[in-house]
Amino acid sequence: MVALFLKCLLGAAAVLLIALLSKSKSFFVSGLVPLFPTFALIAHYIVGTERSMEDLRTTALFGLYSLVPYAAYLMAVYYCSYKFNLVWTLSMATVVWLLFAFLLLAGWTRFHPTLR
Repeated sequence: MVALFLKCLLGAAAVLLIALLSKSKSFFVSGLVPLFPTFALIAHYIVGTERSMEDLRTTALFGLYSLVPYAAYLMAVYYCSYKFNLVWTLSMATVVWLLFAFLLLAGWTRFHPTLR
């Protein structure tokens, strides 16, 4: 229960930092905060302690590939923001992320050698 509470505090601290940075003259830095590997550290620790180092390497490699849906999301936000309001921009960007995440998962499960 304490571990869950600490994870909640980390999330709240990240949201607070994002809110504070978004009001500063360096507002763009707020886009870097969500990329701090908080959850990746937790995931890698759990995989590293409960599974093999090979599984940890596979998890890290999949994490690298998972940057593609995020990059697609950011490109969609950038380009859609010229034509649509905030709600439509973020909605369409989320659909783009879901599409790219689905393609990543489909490709990974089909072509990755450890899953055959």
